[in-house]
Amino acid sequence: MEKVKTAVVGCGMISNIYIKNLKNLFSIIDLVAVADIDPAAAKEKAECYGVSRVMTVDEAAASPDVELVINLTPAYVHYGVIKKMLEAGKHVWTEKVMTVTVNEARELCALAERKGLYLGVAPDTVLGAGIQTARRALDTGMIGEITSGLAVINRNQSLNAEVFTFLRGKGGTLPYDVGIYYIGALLCLLGPVKSVKAFGAPAPAHEPQFLFRNAGAEPWQIPGCGVLSASLRFRCGALVSVLFDGNTVNASQHTLTLFGTRGILKVGDPDTFGGRNTLLYADQQECALPFTHGYDGSNTLYPTPFDFYGHRGVGAAEMAYAIRQGRPNRCGREYGLHCLEVLEGMERSASAGETVELDTRFAMKPLKPGYYSSFMGGLSRADAELSLKD
Repeated sequence: MEKVKTAVVGCGMISNIYIKNLKNLFSIIDLVAVADIDPAAAKEKAECYGVSRVMTVDEAAASPDVELVINLTPAYVHYGVIKKMLEAGKHVWTEKVMTVTVNEARELCALAERKGLYLGVAPDTVLGAGIQTARRALDTGMIGEITSGLAVINRNQSLNAEVFTFLRGKGGTLPYDVGIYYIGALLCLLGPVKSVKAFGAPAPAHEPQFLFRNAGAEPWQIPGCGVLSASLRFRCGALVSVLFDGNTVNASQHTLTLFGTRGILKVGDPDTFGGRNTLLYADQQECALPFTHGYDGSNTLYPTPFDFYGHRGVGAAEMAYAIRQGRPNRCGREYGLHCLEVLEGMERSASAGETVELDTRFAMKPLKPGYYSSFMGGLSRADAELSLKD
């Protein structure tokens, strides 16, 4: 199968694990170039990871050698970058979220469809061993019909924005930056949401605390809701309570639990690829589920900084196979648009004090089970990439 010639646009922190994985883990990808608005940043990544070419963003769009663009820029510039690449005839995989508004995302989806191009959207942690194992448990009826669920995550997002300054812009609140992993996991497991009812509170004005980074800086306020508390009614009938609190402290308390007519499934951390799932039945002890899939987040062969980001890029690789096989990709534009509509619907509901009905839909097939990331105690790669081929 012919490799897909690929360029990474955006050479910030998350690019380390993407570039490493695209170079070493996925035989379908031929990483030919990196690009950034800062040429020095692109040059540094190219030299560090052995990428042959450094381009400007415009050069990546114009290059006949680039078929797929991996967009790793901040969320508030996604719209412009994705539109440029689609108009240039490139398939695009973008980090979460697709854009910062549903209207912009709809426009990009329509553009991709009109031009016959693929548009894939993170989070692709939903293709990791943890969430795919949870999906397998649900699909085989291990906890029966899902009646309800609970999803919770907290952080001090304003403090985090001192170090990761891109969080100060639109799309930087906790629901969009981290909550999206929980929404993505819920959608992968339960399907589309029908309606949303929510309450919210704004992010606070933040006084700088890290003097070595922000000496003399003025206070800032991340635009949007710092706290969102919502009820989601899924089309499958499940009712899920969601709490995203970015106005508290950096002592994360992550919860994703699904309650069913036969049992309870505690889903592993959806912000990772290898979150462990546990199963609870009536009058029995809680037990851990073994992984049924690969991409568990372990990167032991080529250790580099930011390995804790796991198997970032698996969604792009799965999309590359979809391009070659002429089929829909799993983390496709409909999935990304619905993720964003859920988040925006929560904010709209909190603002208007009304239930918001959602109109987008999506479908996501599970990956094939029985393929794993490694063997021989993690000393060698196994055949997980085969699960990305239909």
